[in-house]
Amino acid sequence: MSNIKYILGSFGDPDELMHGIEKLQENNISIYDVYTPMPIHGIEAKLGIKRSRIDIAAFCFGITGTCAAFALIYFCAVIDWKVNIGGKPSFALPDFIPIMFELTVLFCAFGMVLSYYASTHLFPGRAPRVMDLRATDDRFIIAVDAKENAEHTVIDGLLKGAGALEVKYNERKYISYE
Repeated sequence: MSNIKYILGSFGDPDELMHGIEKLQENNISIYDVYTPMPIHGIEAKLGIKRSRIDIAAFCFGITGTCAAFALIYFCAVIDWKVNIGGKPSFALPDFIPIMFELTVLFCAFGMVLSYYASTHLFPGRAPRVMDLRATDDRFIIAVDAKENAEHTVIDGLLKGAGALEVKYNERKYISYE
């Protein structure tokens, strides 16, 4: 049984990386992930990554903050501690808009941080899984799942033909509990 988990193609140029993605997709080879040291325009569409729903989450967190602020202010000013100051109404909405705005921003900020940690599994204290350390510096890496794609020599040839500087086999590490 093979211990190879991923086949990593290392590219020195983003255009060669895009060419490598095209070559693999033309041969119906599924790509596990792509790691780049900088953003590359159009790579999401080429890999078939769906649009993020982060704006919807931010809106929901913001509305929750606005509603929480409104409910707290209404409860305190109208129901619990009604104070008559110079004949003014107990609930004067323009006076409380800054408070509602601040709680909207607060809920949105904390909600987005928690959403980020939940969606990326990068909770504080968890070590990130790095395929190749050079992907954070100067290399563009295509990772292909070796278990799903059995023909490793074909993948190796396609990556080298597309301009890969190096093709590595990332092996699975087994831990013995004996």
